[in-house]
Amino acid sequence: MGQNSNSRRSFLKSTLIAISTATLSSEVPTTLANSAAGRASRFLTDPETAFLQAAVERLIPADEHWAGAAEAGVVNYIDLQMAGAWGHGEMMYRHGPFRKGTPSQGYQLEYTPAELFRRSISAINEHFSAQGKSFELLPAEEEDAYLTSLEKGGIDLAGVPSNVFFDFLLKHTVEGFFSDPLYGGNKNKVGWRMVGFPGAYADYYDLIDKHGVEFHREPIGIGDDAIPHSMSSMRRGE
Repeated sequence: MGQNSNSRRSFLKSTLIAISTATLSSEVPTTLANSAAGRASRFLTDPETAFLQAAVERLIPADEHWAGAAEAGVVNYIDLQMAGAWGHGEMMYRHGPFRKGTPSQGYQLEYTPAELFRRSISAINEHFSAQGKSFELLPAEEEDAYLTSLEKGGIDLAGVPSNVFFDFLLKHTVEGFFSDPLYGGNKNKVGWRMVGFPGAYADYYDLIDKHGVEFHREPIGIGDDAIPHSMSSMRRGE
């Protein structure tokens, strides 16, 4: 995954547009804004965390300019989502029958998102344990190859098709990298800084009569302090 900075930025922009953040829980715990990297897990076990830290870093790796998904707190985001209403399936239709559907019909399994992550990661860790290995200790190229095999499908992960798990993993990784830091990821707003997104500015009073200018301000999240009217910097667009 040796993309240069420009191609990585373009890829993540297109992926962000393609993936909806509808899975974000509407019920935000008051402690989320103060979540720290060293906080005790709410849902994930240590083996699950170790796998996810390695896996998300291969999906959005660090480069010479930007932190990767692991440093951005994506696993913390996933942990909080799985421990909350979304992870428990409270926003999903949970009544059968559960049958294989078409791609256009979306998710059709009986498992909650939390159950899907737990079953899948447990099956993956057991697979490597049987070989005397751990996913997180593999060379990067082998991690990439295994994730690619999951994406292609055809692997049963304790009842979860591997491509379904990979899709969940990728979507949650992108969400955790780009969502508001209030939800536990996007540490230091790295995702927003990378793509030039200013965040949750609610007041553009001083820009009403400004035209043909680029917007340059420090990104701000929902949980940040109020924003002053004055612009920090601006320059004419080319």
